[in-house]
Amino acid sequence: MSLIKHKPNKLIKSKNRHILEINSLLFLILFIGLILFFLIDIALGSVHIPIQEVITILLGQETTKATWTTIIWKFRLPKAITATLAGAALGTSGLQMQTLFRNPVAGPFILGISSGASLGVALAILAVSITGITELLQKLAIISDFSLIVAASLGAALVLGLVLIVSRRVQDTMTLLILGLLFGYATGAIVSILLNFSETQQIQSYLQWTVGSFAAVTWRQLLVLAPVVLLALLVSVMLSKSLNTLLLGENYARSLGLSVQQARFWIITSASILSGAITVFCGPIAFLGVAVPHLCRSLFQTSDHRILVPAVIFVGAILALLADLLSQLPGSQIVLPLNSVTALIGTPVVTWVILHRHSHT
Repeated sequence: MSLIKHKPNKLIKSKNRHILEINSLLFLILFIGLILFFLIDIALGSVHIPIQEVITILLGQETTKATWTTIIWKFRLPKAITATLAGAALGTSGLQMQTLFRNPVAGPFILGISSGASLGVALAILAVSITGITELLQKLAIISDFSLIVAASLGAALVLGLVLIVSRRVQDTMTLLILGLLFGYATGAIVSILLNFSETQQIQSYLQWTVGSFAAVTWRQLLVLAPVVLLALLVSVMLSKSLNTLLLGENYARSLGLSVQQARFWIITSASILSGAITVFCGPIAFLGVAVPHLCRSLFQTSDHRILVPAVIFVGAILALLADLLSQLPGSQIVLPLNSVTALIGTPVVTWVILHRHSHT
């Protein structure tokens, strides 16, 4: 009898050890891949800089060309750091939303936070042309990158506040999802009305923000963006156990002692801060938040968020660096719209998910 009991236990332990070894190897590969893509993203562009020179400059040593040091420290390094933070934030936010709403195509912007940021930027850029004081504001330098960040932050915070208030009163997650979509539609409608009455120059400025970019973020702005994203990512890691419990369904989660309403509040808060912060500084970056969680589930063959949360951080950062690299068209002066590149990366993944799920129903 003892042999019969101990044999399955040994098989389970052996299987768990094998899975742990595979996961450790995958994380090691992702870590090396992240460093490699980070260095390549800094090295390639309109001016090619050898990777060994990039490493030399990053280590603070002298290089053969002083201009390379300026290019890296002033432009490419903050852009690469921003792309890393953005990919990690959007991937994590998308994973949380897909788990919370039990929807495989849910993304980080499903609650309308991105639309709120877009509304703030639209009001800052477009409303001044309607009121006829555009020239005065431009002379006073009120319309600037900093003012757009403030406007986008206020817009995102407004919608986030509405969502959090509603989440306290609404028990059904699906109702919250519908209300979030309605918030997004409402803010989108206001933006469309503003566009209809705006001048061509203001419309062009707004559209330029909507295509997304990692290059516009400065070191000064990173001092705000990085702590916010890192803190929200830490909260997301701490929510892994709650996310695992919610996979079983809200009723079963309550029976296990989980405060569903409190867990939902913190999940929405962290996911919204992650997506909102990136939207504020980089514009609405599409598809990464939807595609990355599915790639990680397929790669690690698990639904355990203790593994998936760090996985989406790595994979999201790598894909964002890849998208930034492709958008630059290394060796040329042409820069493609970032959202176009992320859509080309994300569309095949989302399509595969839909077809894969359909084939198993």
